[in-house]
Amino acid sequence: MNKLTYSVLTFGVAAMLGMTSCADSFLDVSSKTESNTDNFYKTENDAWRALLGCYDGWRNISTKPGIDFYIASTVMGDEAYGGTGVGDARNHQLIDRFDLNESPSDLNVYSQDWKIYYAGVYRCNELITREGQIEWRNEDKHRLYMGEVRALRALLYFDMVRLWGNIPLFLEPSSENREQTDPAEVYAHIFDDLRFAIDNIPADANMSESDNGRITRYAAEAILARAYLYYTGYYGKEPGFTPEGGETIGAVTKAEALAAVEDVISSGYFELVSDFKNLWPAASLVPKPGENGWDTEASTYAGDANKEVILAQKFVPVYEYGTTENPGPQYSNRWIVMMGMRSSLTKAPYHYGWGACTVVPSFLQRFENGDSRLTPSVIDIAGEGISSLPEFQGSYNDWREYTGYTVKKYTPLAYGNGNPGTNADGTAGFQEANIQQWTIMRYADVLLMAAELGSANAANYMHLVRSRAGLGDIAVNKDNIMAERARELAFEGIRYWDLLRQGIEVAADAICASAGTAFDGGRKVNVTYNRNKIIECKGLSQIPEDQITLSNGVLKQNTGWK
Repeated sequence: MNKLTYSVLTFGVAAMLGMTSCADSFLDVSSKTESNTDNFYKTENDAWRALLGCYDGWRNISTKPGIDFYIASTVMGDEAYGGTGVGDARNHQLIDRFDLNESPSDLNVYSQDWKIYYAGVYRCNELITREGQIEWRNEDKHRLYMGEVRALRALLYFDMVRLWGNIPLFLEPSSENREQTDPAEVYAHIFDDLRFAIDNIPADANMSESDNGRITRYAAEAILARAYLYYTGYYGKEPGFTPEGGETIGAVTKAEALAAVEDVISSGYFELVSDFKNLWPAASLVPKPGENGWDTEASTYAGDANKEVILAQKFVPVYEYGTTENPGPQYSNRWIVMMGMRSSLTKAPYHYGWGACTVVPSFLQRFENGDSRLTPSVIDIAGEGISSLPEFQGSYNDWREYTGYTVKKYTPLAYGNGNPGTNADGTAGFQEANIQQWTIMRYADVLLMAAELGSANAANYMHLVRSRAGLGDIAVNKDNIMAERARELAFEGIRYWDLLRQGIEVAADAICASAGTAFDGGRKVNVTYNRNKIIECKGLSQIPEDQITLSNGVLKQNTGWK
């Protein structure tokens, strides 16, 4: 069994199919028969069920124990400190500082994430390599399903290669103990998978509200542009890999990346939500005073499947199916709880959590006066009267790297009576039943990428984004576009990668500039960074040491983490 993938065959067909039912969602499926690789992958229905298993494998990066890519992406940049509790392990500080000295025993901080990602890749490879043995009765479904699974594999690899840089590449369900692959080759297959998805997913496929969360052609196009901008920025060259004696694969041009996002824009399917706050539940849902539920007349949330969302990672409301037992957080947005206010500090619509991602005060200075995006993005603990609550002192005394600000875009919800805003009567556990989606790609991001890629309509695209925020027009240049992205996409797991693709020195300078004063349990501390350490690590994260050991040294640790 392949030690690099942590015996991912144990996540095989049975695990792919044993999924909880989800009403009004494309993930509404359950296993009716015992299946294995000998009697499976025969029919279109088998392919559909396997595809759902691949979606579940992608979702597992946010539901299974680990750090979570989106949390890490927020911590590593200049937006937020690691936070959490004063008695917790310092693994978030290790990630934030790019320094093992912050928590020397945390040699395997990403161990669970590594396993989960490769398990997801394994599921995708199973379906992709068994395509030929399936009896396809409908060619449109054939092309659609295979386009979706190839895009899912690309998404998984895009996260991994950004996070770790040097990873083994598997394009088949192999058990080989494999060396790390040249990142150029990994990206080449990411681009080929995305191009396959673009070519095979029909323009009108998966566009209904009930399909929210499925890959569309437009999602694949937007991710291709994001990957192009990151690769060309971080590696300083155009994508493409030529194996020895072979033909070049994965070559993508700037013109192709621009055409991809222009196609998203011209499709007519997407538009900006009129009010930025309506994108985020905590900024737009109004609790009923002293009761469960939301005031439907006063609430303005645009809904999960609004016109601005191009791709989102979906979660399952496990408590809606009559169960009387705690099913655990295996289908919920497990890590949004990390970003809640620390330790029983609740003020509707915000429920408490574990205090990660405390917002850096200096980052807020990036917002211009009158920018309507600031308040929906950040909880101002003093400004919103939360610091005057009786529970505040206990939370403050238990909070590491408290700054007075935390993330509003992603935070657990509470009703007006303090119950978790999870199910109708507030009885579902706030850890087990958080279902706010991670929004992976928004239309605003596409507009800004098109402007950056040199669209003839760049000035109008910038105008659309800024005018919604209540701001006037500015010159369209690289610096202004990146500054706009920082404000528009703050705390969405994008900023760090935007910094890194401008060069490791740019990223290191921005991170070091976020150093400042915070409070650990009420004690003043200075959060500092070592610029040389960040540069030495090249912005890459630690490869789990247990994986290196299990590979018998075939895997090599990233520079700066030894």
